[in-house]
Parts: sequence; C-alpha cells; structure tokens
Amino acid sequence: MKPPSLAAHYPGKPWAYVKPLRVWLYPDHGTALTGLGYSIVWATTWMSEASDFIAPAISLPRLPFVDFGDRLEGTGPGGTHWKTEVLLAHADGRDFTWVDDEITDADREFVAARHPGRALLHWVDPRLGLQETDFAALGAFGAAAPRGSQTPTEIQRSRAGGRPGAPR
Repeated sequence: MKPPSLAAHYPGKPWAYVKPLRVWLYPDHGTALTGLGYSIVWATTWMSEASDFIAPAISLPRLPFVDFGDRLEGTGPGGTHWKTEVLLAHADGRDFTWVDDEITDADREFVAARHPGRALLHWVDPRLGLQETDFAALGAFGAAAPRGSQTPTEIQRSRAGGRPGAPR
C-alpha cells in the first residue's frame, strides 16, 4: 500500500521508487471488531487514510480518526508513547480501549494516574497481530463496563511501516 502521506517520509525521492508499505490484513477482523460493540476510532499515523486503505480490506466502514497533527513520533512525558496524551484528550474522561504494539507500562501508569474512566491499554504482539486471545480480552473489558456506558476503542496501526497480522 502506498498512501499519499508516505511521500512525506521520502522527500525528493520519486514516487515510483518509494516502496509500498507491507501490511498484513485479516478480512475477518472488521467483523470481529464491530462485533465487540465498541465505537471504533482509528488511532494511527495513517489518520484519515486508514479509512481509505485499511477499512475496505477488512470490511469496516469509514471511521473517525484521532488527529495527531504533526506529532507522529518521539516520546511523551515520563517515557510514554507519543500518542498517549493525545488519546487521553480524545477519550475526554470516557472509558476507552487502546490497542497497539508499542504500549508500555509507562503508558499504563500515566493513564491510570490521569484518566477518570476505565481504560484498557492492550498490547498486541507485532509479529502476530490480533489473535483470539486479544479479542477475548477486548470483549471481557467491554462486557465489564457499567450498564449504559460506552467504551470507545482506539484501533490503530502503530506505524506507517506495517506489522504482520494486525488490522491496519
């Protein structure tokens, strides 16, 4: 896949010489994700392009996305991922799930100390992508939500470089 934003990573290089991103997709993941009953939001460097390139391949509709602006790398406060603060602001106190292959204990501690709602920061093995055990954990978190609450999820693609097996 060659989303237009990829060109920014290769300034001056002719587009024909930019290698496409290797993205491993599982068509059934769209159905499995929507079956969780979450409000799904892309939290990926692909931002809006995730709905153009990834969503159709896994049968997801166009989805909203977290706009990270120019903050697409680096480290956040206390060694957190650069996405952590932005995702907390996006969640705005609501329960949320963040699925990523770069989540660390620093992110979990940061969220636990600053977020009033329930939060599941779920690490996915980048070599395997989402597996049945991951879906079970996501389902259990959603099922444990207090009656009447909504649990938005941040389904993401960690980097423009692609990770085998993850829905992106």
